[in-house]
Amino acid sequence: MIRFIPLLHRQIRFPITNSSSHNTLFKRLIQSSSKQLTTVQSTPQVQSQSAILAERFTPEERALASKQRLQGLGPLVSRLPESWIPYAELSRLEKPVGTWLLYVPCTWSIIIAATQTGAPFVSTMSMLAIFGTGALIMRGFGCTINDLLDKNYDDKVLRTIERPIASGRVTRKQAVAYAGGQLALGLGVILMIPLDCFVLGAASLLPVCTYPLFKRFTYYPQAVLSLTFNWGALLGFPAMGLWDINTMCALFASTFCWTMIYDTIYAHQDKKFDINAGVKSTALKWGTHSKKIFSGLSLAQLSLLGYAGYSAGILLNPGFLIGSGIFSYRLIKMIKDVNLDDPRDCWKHFTSNINSGLIFSAGLLFDYILMCLGLL
Repeated sequence: MIRFIPLLHRQIRFPITNSSSHNTLFKRLIQSSSKQLTTVQSTPQVQSQSAILAERFTPEERALASKQRLQGLGPLVSRLPESWIPYAELSRLEKPVGTWLLYVPCTWSIIIAATQTGAPFVSTMSMLAIFGTGALIMRGFGCTINDLLDKNYDDKVLRTIERPIASGRVTRKQAVAYAGGQLALGLGVILMIPLDCFVLGAASLLPVCTYPLFKRFTYYPQAVLSLTFNWGALLGFPAMGLWDINTMCALFASTFCWTMIYDTIYAHQDKKFDINAGVKSTALKWGTHSKKIFSGLSLAQLSLLGYAGYSAGILLNPGFLIGSGIFSYRLIKMIKDVNLDDPRDCWKHFTSNINSGLIFSAGLLFDYILMCLGLL
Protein backbone atom coordinates (compact mmCIF):
# COMPACT_ATOMS: atom_id res chain seq x y z
CA MET A 1 0.00 0.00 0.00
CA ILE A 2 2.82 2.39 0.87
CA ARG A 3 4.39 2.07 -2.58
CA PHE A 4 0.99 2.41 -4.23
CA ILE A 5 0.02 5.82 -2.85
CA PRO A 6 2.43 8.09 -4.75
CA LEU A 7 1.69 6.26 -7.97
CA LEU A 8 -2.00 6.79 -7.37
CA HIS A 9 -1.56 10.51 -6.92
CA ARG A 10 0.66 10.90 -9.94
CA GLN A 11 -1.95 9.05 -11.94
CA ILE A 12 -4.76 11.19 -10.66
CA ARG A 13 -3.00 14.46 -11.24
CA PHE A 14 -1.22 13.73 -14.49
CA PRO A 15 -2.97 10.82 -16.21
CA ILE A 16 -2.59 12.16 -19.77
CA THR A 17 0.29 10.76 -21.73
CA ASN A 18 1.04 10.35 -25.43
CA SER A 19 -0.47 6.87 -25.46
CA SER A 20 -3.54 6.39 -27.64
CA SER A 21 -5.56 4.97 -24.74
CA HIS A 22 -5.09 8.04 -22.60
CA ASN A 23 -5.75 10.36 -25.55
CA THR A 24 -8.98 8.49 -26.17
CA LEU A 25 -9.94 8.91 -22.51
CA PHE A 26 -9.22 12.65 -22.64
CA LYS A 27 -11.30 13.08 -25.81
CA ARG A 28 -14.19 11.19 -24.23
CA LEU A 29 -14.02 13.39 -21.13
CA ILE A 30 -13.98 16.54 -23.28
CA GLN A 31 -17.05 15.33 -25.15
CA SER A 32 -18.74 14.39 -21.86
CA SER A 33 -18.01 17.79 -20.38
CA SER A 34 -19.31 19.53 -23.49
CA LYS A 35 -22.57 17.57 -23.31
CA GLN A 36 -23.01 18.52 -19.66
CA LEU A 37 -22.36 22.18 -20.36
CA THR A 38 -24.73 22.14 -23.32
CA THR A 39 -27.42 20.64 -21.11
CA VAL A 40 -27.12 23.19 -18.32
CA GLN A 41 -25.90 26.22 -20.29
CA SER A 42 -29.41 27.54 -20.68
CA THR A 43 -30.00 27.88 -16.94
CA PRO A 44 -29.67 31.40 -15.53
CA GLN A 45 -27.32 30.18 -12.78
CA VAL A 46 -24.73 28.76 -15.18
CA GLN A 47 -25.01 31.71 -17.57
CA SER A 48 -24.44 34.13 -14.69
CA GLN A 49 -21.54 32.10 -13.34
CA SER A 50 -19.92 31.89 -16.78
CA ALA A 51 -20.14 35.66 -17.11
CA ILE A 52 -18.51 36.16 -13.71
CA LEU A 53 -15.64 33.82 -14.55
CA ALA A 54 -15.17 35.51 -17.94
CA GLU A 55 -14.57 38.81 -16.17
CA ARG A 56 -11.97 37.38 -13.74
CA PHE A 57 -9.97 34.98 -15.90
CA THR A 58 -8.74 34.90 -19.46
CA PRO A 59 -10.14 32.26 -21.84
CA GLU A 60 -6.75 30.56 -21.75
CA GLU A 61 -6.80 30.35 -17.95
CA ARG A 62 -10.33 28.97 -17.92
CA ALA A 63 -9.48 26.41 -20.62
CA LEU A 64 -6.45 25.31 -18.60
CA ALA A 65 -8.55 24.95 -15.43
CA SER A 66 -11.11 22.87 -17.33
CA LYS A 67 -8.40 20.65 -18.82
CA GLN A 68 -6.80 20.09 -15.43
CA ARG A 69 -10.17 19.16 -13.92
CA LEU A 70 -10.78 16.57 -16.63
CA GLN A 71 -7.29 15.16 -16.27
CA GLY A 72 -7.68 15.03 -12.50
CA LEU A 73 -10.79 12.84 -12.61
CA GLY A 74 -8.60 9.78 -12.94
CA PRO A 75 -9.51 6.29 -14.14
CA LEU A 76 -12.24 5.63 -11.55
CA VAL A 77 -14.31 8.81 -11.30
CA SER A 78 -14.15 9.35 -15.08
CA ARG A 79 -15.98 6.03 -15.59
CA LEU A 80 -18.95 6.99 -13.42
CA PRO A 81 -22.25 7.99 -15.05
CA GLU A 82 -22.02 11.61 -16.20
CA SER A 83 -24.66 12.82 -13.75
CA TRP A 84 -22.72 11.32 -10.83
CA ILE A 85 -19.35 12.92 -11.57
CA PRO A 86 -20.10 16.39 -10.06
CA TYR A 87 -21.15 14.74 -6.79
CA ALA A 88 -18.03 12.56 -6.78
CA GLU A 89 -16.05 15.78 -7.23
CA LEU A 90 -17.94 17.36 -4.32
CA SER A 91 -16.68 14.48 -2.17
CA ARG A 92 -13.20 14.80 -3.73
CA LEU A 93 -13.24 11.13 -4.66
CA GLU A 94 -10.81 11.97 -7.44
CA LYS A 95 -8.39 13.39 -4.85
CA PRO A 96 -8.16 10.84 -2.02
CA VAL A 97 -5.23 12.58 -0.35
CA GLY A 98 -7.52 14.24 2.21
CA THR A 99 -9.20 10.96 3.07
CA TRP A 100 -5.84 9.32 3.72
CA LEU A 101 -4.63 12.20 5.88
CA LEU A 102 -7.85 12.06 7.87
CA TYR A 103 -7.57 8.29 8.27
CA VAL A 104 -3.89 8.00 9.26
CA PRO A 105 -4.27 9.46 12.80
CA CYS A 106 -7.17 7.05 13.32
CA THR A 107 -4.89 4.11 12.53
CA TRP A 108 -2.29 5.35 15.00
CA SER A 109 -4.74 5.63 17.89
CA ILE A 110 -6.53 2.35 17.14
CA ILE A 111 -3.35 0.31 16.84
CA ILE A 112 -1.72 1.88 19.90
CA ALA A 113 -4.85 1.21 21.96
CA ALA A 114 -5.08 -2.34 20.60
CA THR A 115 -1.47 -2.98 21.62
CA GLN A 116 -2.07 -1.56 25.08
CA THR A 117 -5.18 -3.65 25.70
CA GLY A 118 -4.15 -6.81 23.87
CA ALA A 119 -7.24 -6.54 21.64
CA PRO A 120 -8.04 -9.50 19.35
CA PHE A 121 -6.77 -9.17 15.77
CA VAL A 122 -10.22 -9.37 14.19
CA SER A 123 -11.61 -6.65 16.47
CA THR A 124 -8.73 -4.34 15.59
CA MET A 125 -9.05 -4.92 11.86
CA SER A 126 -12.80 -4.37 12.05
CA MET A 127 -12.33 -1.05 13.83
CA LEU A 128 -9.75 0.04 11.26
CA ALA A 129 -12.27 -0.75 8.51
CA ILE A 130 -15.05 1.17 10.29
CA PHE A 131 -12.84 4.23 10.73
CA GLY A 132 -11.68 3.98 7.11
CA THR A 133 -15.29 4.07 5.93
CA GLY A 134 -16.01 6.95 8.26
CA ALA A 135 -12.98 8.89 7.00
CA LEU A 136 -14.17 8.52 3.40
CA ILE A 137 -17.72 9.64 4.18
CA MET A 138 -16.94 12.46 6.60
CA ARG A 139 -14.14 13.89 4.50
CA GLY A 140 -16.63 14.04 1.64
CA PHE A 141 -19.19 15.73 3.89
CA GLY A 142 -16.62 18.29 4.99
CA CYS A 143 -15.71 19.05 1.36
CA THR A 144 -19.37 19.56 0.45
CA ILE A 145 -19.84 21.97 3.37
CA ASN A 146 -16.62 23.73 2.39
CA ASP A 147 -17.79 24.23 -1.19
CA LEU A 148 -21.21 25.46 -0.07
CA LEU A 149 -19.68 28.11 2.18
CA ASP A 150 -16.79 28.97 -0.15
CA LYS A 151 -18.70 29.32 -3.40
CA ASN A 152 -18.01 33.06 -3.60
CA TYR A 153 -14.33 32.46 -2.86
CA ASP A 154 -13.78 29.44 -5.09
CA ASP A 155 -14.78 31.40 -8.20
CA LYS A 156 -11.97 33.89 -7.48
CA VAL A 157 -9.17 31.30 -7.36
CA LEU A 158 -8.03 29.66 -10.58
CA ARG A 159 -7.40 26.26 -8.97
CA THR A 160 -10.98 26.08 -7.63
CA ILE A 161 -13.16 27.71 -10.31
CA GLU A 162 -14.05 24.29 -11.73
CA ARG A 163 -15.45 22.94 -8.46
CA PRO A 164 -19.04 21.76 -8.96
CA ILE A 165 -20.81 24.56 -7.06
CA ALA A 166 -18.49 27.37 -8.13
CA SER A 167 -18.86 26.35 -11.78
CA GLY A 168 -22.63 25.98 -11.53
CA ARG A 169 -22.74 22.25 -12.28
CA VAL A 170 -24.38 21.59 -8.88
CA THR A 171 -26.86 24.01 -7.32
CA ARG A 172 -26.80 24.96 -3.65
CA LYS A 173 -30.07 23.12 -3.09
CA GLN A 174 -28.69 19.93 -4.62
CA ALA A 175 -25.48 20.23 -2.57
CA VAL A 176 -27.43 20.69 0.68
CA ALA A 177 -29.46 17.57 -0.04
CA TYR A 178 -26.28 15.65 -0.86
CA ALA A 179 -24.64 16.83 2.36
CA GLY A 180 -27.66 15.60 4.31
CA GLY A 181 -27.22 12.13 2.83
CA GLN A 182 -23.50 12.14 3.65
CA LEU A 183 -24.21 13.23 7.22
CA ALA A 184 -26.76 10.46 7.68
CA LEU A 185 -24.23 7.88 6.51
CA GLY A 186 -21.57 9.37 8.76
CA LEU A 187 -23.79 9.21 11.81
CA GLY A 188 -24.55 5.61 10.91
CA VAL A 189 -20.83 4.84 11.05
CA ILE A 190 -20.48 6.58 14.43
CA LEU A 191 -23.26 4.36 15.76
CA MET A 192 -21.08 1.34 14.96
CA ILE A 193 -18.53 2.33 17.61
CA PRO A 194 -19.11 1.95 21.38
CA LEU A 195 -21.79 4.26 22.75
CA ASP A 196 -19.49 5.73 25.41
CA CYS A 197 -17.51 7.52 22.71
CA PHE A 198 -20.52 8.57 20.58
CA VAL A 199 -20.59 12.09 22.07
CA LEU A 200 -16.87 12.55 21.38
CA GLY A 201 -17.37 11.46 17.79
CA ALA A 202 -20.44 13.64 17.23
CA ALA A 203 -18.60 16.65 18.66
CA SER A 204 -16.31 16.62 15.62
CA LEU A 205 -19.19 17.95 13.51
CA LEU A 206 -18.77 21.45 14.95
CA PRO A 207 -15.26 22.10 13.58
CA VAL A 208 -16.10 20.22 10.37
CA CYS A 209 -19.01 22.56 9.63
CA THR A 210 -17.36 25.80 10.75
CA TYR A 211 -13.82 25.42 9.38
CA PRO A 212 -14.50 27.26 6.07
CA LEU A 213 -15.76 30.32 7.95
CA PHE A 214 -12.51 30.93 9.80
CA LYS A 215 -10.53 31.87 6.69
CA ARG A 216 -12.72 34.96 6.45
CA PHE A 217 -11.57 36.59 9.67
CA THR A 218 -8.44 34.84 10.96
CA TYR A 219 -5.09 33.88 9.49
CA TYR A 220 -5.30 30.56 11.33
CA PRO A 221 -8.02 28.47 9.64
CA GLN A 222 -5.38 25.73 9.49
CA ALA A 223 -5.67 25.45 13.29
CA VAL A 224 -9.37 24.58 12.97
CA LEU A 225 -8.63 22.13 10.17
CA SER A 226 -5.96 20.54 12.36
CA LEU A 227 -8.54 20.01 15.10
CA THR A 228 -10.90 18.43 12.59
CA PHE A 229 -8.45 16.20 10.78
CA ASN A 230 -7.00 14.70 13.94
CA TRP A 231 -10.17 13.93 15.87
CA GLY A 232 -9.51 10.29 15.12
CA ALA A 233 -6.31 10.46 17.19
CA LEU A 234 -8.62 10.91 20.18
CA LEU A 235 -11.53 8.74 19.10
CA GLY A 236 -9.58 5.57 18.32
CA PHE A 237 -8.74 4.93 21.97
CA PRO A 238 -12.30 4.82 23.42
CA ALA A 239 -13.41 3.00 20.27
CA MET A 240 -11.08 0.21 21.40
CA GLY A 241 -12.40 0.44 24.98
CA LEU A 242 -9.55 2.50 26.43
CA TRP A 243 -9.64 6.02 27.89
CA ASP A 244 -5.92 6.72 28.29
CA ILE A 245 -6.14 10.52 28.58
CA ASN A 246 -2.37 11.18 28.70
CA THR A 247 -1.64 9.18 25.57
CA MET A 248 -4.75 10.45 23.79
CA CYS A 249 -3.89 14.11 24.38
CA ALA A 250 -0.20 13.69 23.52
CA LEU A 251 -0.99 11.90 20.27
CA PHE A 252 -3.66 14.45 19.35
CA ALA A 253 -1.29 17.38 20.02
CA SER A 254 1.41 15.67 17.96
CA THR A 255 -0.82 15.15 14.94
CA PHE A 256 -2.17 18.69 15.35
CA CYS A 257 1.35 20.08 14.86
CA TRP A 258 1.88 17.78 11.88
CA THR A 259 -1.29 19.01 10.17
CA MET A 260 -0.33 22.64 10.79
CA ILE A 261 2.83 21.96 8.81
CA TYR A 262 1.42 20.10 5.82
CA ASP A 263 -1.73 22.20 5.48
CA THR A 264 0.29 25.41 5.49
CA ILE A 265 2.38 23.92 2.68
CA TYR A 266 -0.90 23.22 0.90
CA ALA A 267 -2.04 26.82 1.48
CA HIS A 268 1.13 28.17 -0.12
CA GLN A 269 -0.23 26.90 -3.46
CA ASP A 270 -2.92 29.58 -3.53
CA LYS A 271 -1.33 32.48 -1.67
CA LYS A 272 -1.26 34.81 -4.70
CA PHE A 273 -4.95 34.24 -5.43
CA ASP A 274 -5.91 34.27 -1.75
CA ILE A 275 -4.66 37.84 -1.38
CA ASN A 276 -6.97 39.01 -4.17
CA ALA A 277 -9.89 36.92 -2.90
CA GLY A 278 -9.54 38.18 0.68
CA VAL A 279 -8.88 34.67 2.04
CA LYS A 280 -6.59 34.35 5.05
CA SER A 281 -4.20 31.51 5.87
CA THR A 282 -1.07 30.67 7.83
CA ALA A 283 0.79 30.72 4.49
CA LEU A 284 0.08 34.45 4.23
CA LYS A 285 0.62 35.12 7.92
CA TRP A 286 3.95 33.30 8.22
CA GLY A 287 5.19 34.13 4.72
CA THR A 288 8.96 33.82 4.43
CA HIS A 289 9.17 32.67 8.06
CA SER A 290 7.15 29.52 7.32
CA LYS A 291 10.08 27.10 7.31
CA LYS A 292 11.40 28.39 10.63
CA ILE A 293 7.96 27.88 12.16
CA PHE A 294 7.74 24.44 10.55
CA SER A 295 10.99 23.51 12.28
CA GLY A 296 9.56 24.49 15.66
CA LEU A 297 6.32 22.63 14.99
CA SER A 298 8.20 19.52 13.87
CA LEU A 299 10.25 19.54 17.07
CA ALA A 300 7.04 19.80 19.10
CA GLN A 301 5.35 17.09 17.05
CA LEU A 302 8.15 14.56 17.35
CA SER A 303 8.58 15.24 21.07
CA LEU A 304 4.86 14.75 21.69
CA LEU A 305 4.87 11.60 19.56
CA GLY A 306 7.71 10.23 21.65
CA TYR A 307 5.85 11.09 24.84
CA ALA A 308 2.73 9.34 23.52
CA GLY A 309 4.83 6.23 22.93
CA TYR A 310 6.31 6.47 26.40
CA SER A 311 2.90 6.97 28.01
CA ALA A 312 1.52 3.96 26.15
CA GLY A 313 4.52 1.81 27.08
CA ILE A 314 5.55 1.20 23.46
CA LEU A 315 8.36 3.73 23.02
CA LEU A 316 11.12 1.09 22.80
CA ASN A 317 9.19 -1.37 20.66
CA PRO A 318 11.02 -2.02 17.35
CA GLY A 319 8.16 -0.95 15.10
CA PHE A 320 7.67 2.32 16.98
CA LEU A 321 11.38 3.14 16.93
CA ILE A 322 11.91 2.34 13.25
CA GLY A 323 8.59 3.80 12.06
CA SER A 324 8.97 7.04 13.98
CA GLY A 325 12.60 7.31 12.84
CA ILE A 326 11.66 7.08 9.16
CA PHE A 327 8.71 9.41 9.73
CA SER A 328 11.01 11.98 11.39
CA TYR A 329 13.51 11.82 8.53
CA ARG A 330 10.81 12.32 5.89
CA LEU A 331 9.25 15.21 7.83
CA ILE A 332 12.55 17.05 8.25
CA LYS A 333 13.52 16.43 4.61
CA MET A 334 10.14 17.72 3.42
CA ILE A 335 10.56 20.97 5.34
CA LYS A 336 14.09 21.41 3.97
CA ASP A 337 13.30 20.60 0.33
CA VAL A 338 9.85 22.09 -0.36
CA ASN A 339 9.79 25.20 -2.55
CA LEU A 340 6.97 27.25 -1.07
CA ASP A 341 6.83 29.49 -4.15
CA ASP A 342 6.18 26.58 -6.54
CA PRO A 343 2.57 25.30 -6.38
CA ARG A 344 3.49 21.97 -8.00
CA ASP A 345 6.29 21.38 -5.52
CA CYS A 346 3.96 22.28 -2.64
CA TRP A 347 1.45 19.71 -3.89
CA LYS A 348 4.12 17.03 -4.25
CA HIS A 349 5.41 17.49 -0.72
CA PHE A 350 1.91 17.86 0.70
CA THR A 351 0.89 14.46 -0.68
CA SER A 352 4.13 12.89 0.56
CA ASN A 353 2.69 13.04 4.08
CA ILE A 354 0.43 10.10 3.26
CA ASN A 355 3.36 7.74 2.90
CA SER A 356 5.06 9.25 5.94
CA GLY A 357 2.00 8.58 8.05
CA LEU A 358 1.42 5.09 6.69
CA ILE A 359 5.05 4.13 7.33
CA PHE A 360 4.54 4.90 11.02
CA SER A 361 1.20 3.04 10.91
CA ALA A 362 3.05 0.02 9.52
CA GLY A 363 5.57 0.22 12.37
CA LEU A 364 2.79 0.28 14.95
CA LEU A 365 1.05 -2.62 13.22
CA PHE A 366 4.29 -4.61 13.25
CA ASP A 367 4.52 -4.21 17.02
CA TYR A 368 0.85 -5.16 17.40
CA ILE A 369 1.33 -8.35 15.37
CA LEU A 370 4.38 -9.25 17.46
CA MET A 371 2.22 -8.77 20.55
CA CYS A 372 -0.51 -11.01 19.10
CA LEU A 373 2.09 -13.69 18.40
CA GLY A 374 3.42 -13.46 21.94
CA LEU A 375 6.78 -12.15 20.74
CA LEU A 376 6.53 -8.75 22.42
